[in-house]
Amino acid sequence: MNYTYWILMLALLYFSIGALVVLFRRNALIMLMGLELMLNSANFALITVGNVVDSLEGQVFALVILAIAAAEVALGLAIVINLYRLRGSANIDEFNSLKSD
Repeated sequence: MNYTYWILMLALLYFSIGALVVLFRRNALIMLMGLELMLNSANFALITVGNVVDSLEGQVFALVILAIAAAEVALGLAIVINLYRLRGSANIDEFNSLKSD
């Protein structure tokens, strides 16, 4: 076995942990962190595969994903902060409606 297999298994483990966090946690900030973990594990896998095939495409895609993740965090965090101000909680189950009380 070479190092590529182990690195991809580590990326899969990180992605699985992120998916479990998104599925089972109810706090919006924790869910955003799980989503970021999933995006970073995809970057990890893309860079690894790009190095194996001796191409820069994996690194370019990783940079694009980083830019998208930064925008997602900025918008997601702004939405969570506004919802926290309205509801007083970051629990996803309490955000069932966009209208204010």
